[in-house]
Amino acid sequence: MKNQIELDYIIVGCGLGGINFCEKLIETNKSFIVYDNNSQKSSVVAGGLYNPVILKRFTSVWKNKEQLDLALPIYKNIEERLNTKLNHKIPVYRKFTSIEEQNNWYAASDKPNLSPLLSSGIHENTNECVDATFGMGEVLNTGRINTELLVKNYRKFLKETQRLISNDFDYDSLEIKENYLCYKGRKAKRIVFAEGFGLKQNPFFKELPLTGVKGELLTIHAPDLKLDFVLKSSVFIIPIAKDLYRIGSTYDWKDKTNTITEKAKEELLNKLKTLIKCDYEVIDQAAGIRPTTKDRRPLVGEHKNYKNVYVLNGLGTRGVMIGPYVANELYNYIEHNKTLNAEVDIKRFTTK
Repeated sequence: MKNQIELDYIIVGCGLGGINFCEKLIETNKSFIVYDNNSQKSSVVAGGLYNPVILKRFTSVWKNKEQLDLALPIYKNIEERLNTKLNHKIPVYRKFTSIEEQNNWYAASDKPNLSPLLSSGIHENTNECVDATFGMGEVLNTGRINTELLVKNYRKFLKETQRLISNDFDYDSLEIKENYLCYKGRKAKRIVFAEGFGLKQNPFFKELPLTGVKGELLTIHAPDLKLDFVLKSSVFIIPIAKDLYRIGSTYDWKDKTNTITEKAKEELLNKLKTLIKCDYEVIDQAAGIRPTTKDRRPLVGEHKNYKNVYVLNGLGTRGVMIGPYVANELYNYIEHNKTLNAEVDIKRFTTK
């Protein structure tokens, strides 16, 4: 009887949400297995930036300090476990298009909640390949997580430790009992669904308002550009390797496929022309559906009818930062009976 429960957790999905929940389970010595069919691409094609400021409006990201305080040590632990460099510290510069934007930056950098995050001065542009007449402002405490490498190597780690099953999850085969679950011969105490946009096919949580927005990115080779910072204007230019840069991103609310499009490529290249003045070659294009919600907050919590079925989703465009935070929220809710933050709790939708 004592060994009737084989596992503490089944996790469905190995994106940023699933990976960060796995980290909580490893930290606390819980047994688990992950089902992932590698169908969701949002974590793989993400720019991977962690940036505490919304640069369109010069406002702070929701709970940015709490998120970064949790996230950076976790990614450091993952780097050590995987023996892989994932976290690349890099400044983010916001290009100004007018004197008015400069003044708005100065005003924002004087605010108590933003002064630790924004450099108060204006950086003059000295790069002949960059068009930035009005200069740039620097965001502090920024960097990039190589999400493609993270997902690839974390899946490899899970496979090597016999914790990964690379199959579709068959919802009809899940038997939910009062105190445990059964799935294809395996028993577990709980299951956490972290499938990204794949949640739309999940019968347990399909009523949740996960909208999803398609994003496309380009990778260019620009040997003359020589950027050692992320440049943000109408698009991001993110250095990812020697003379290679990621350009992104588009936002398409209608197309729900992972197929790249000429329309998105043209949009990104047109915006890029307003930012740089040098030759480059497009060497790659990728697309994925970001799991987003109408109130821009994640979907975290317990199924309304089943007390051992949970969801961890809706990380949106800032999954690198918010993933560790919501994984920690859900874990503490399940294991320590702590109250979920009301802004992420799915009860905000399921009880209406």
